[in-house]
Amino acid sequence: MALMITDECINCDVCEPECPNQAISMGEEFYEIAPDKCTECVGHFDEPQCVQVCPVACIPVNPDRVETRDLLWSKYRLLIARTAA
Repeated sequence: MALMITDECINCDVCEPECPNQAISMGEEFYEIAPDKCTECVGHFDEPQCVQVCPVACIPVNPDRVETRDLLWSKYRLLIARTAA
């Protein structure tokens, strides 16, 4: 279940540095989350850090990217392997 940032984002800049996978970046109008890098912080934290710090609660689960916890773990392991190479 990759997360997404809605157009309610106020570009406050607090979410981007919290992402351990560097999945958050500035889009054309507001921040965006790369779904192929988002593990909802599985492997790093118990809760998604971007959701924890967002002052306007604009980071829901992306309904187009529903993933089980097992899939998120697999994605985490793949991302870690890429950074180690």
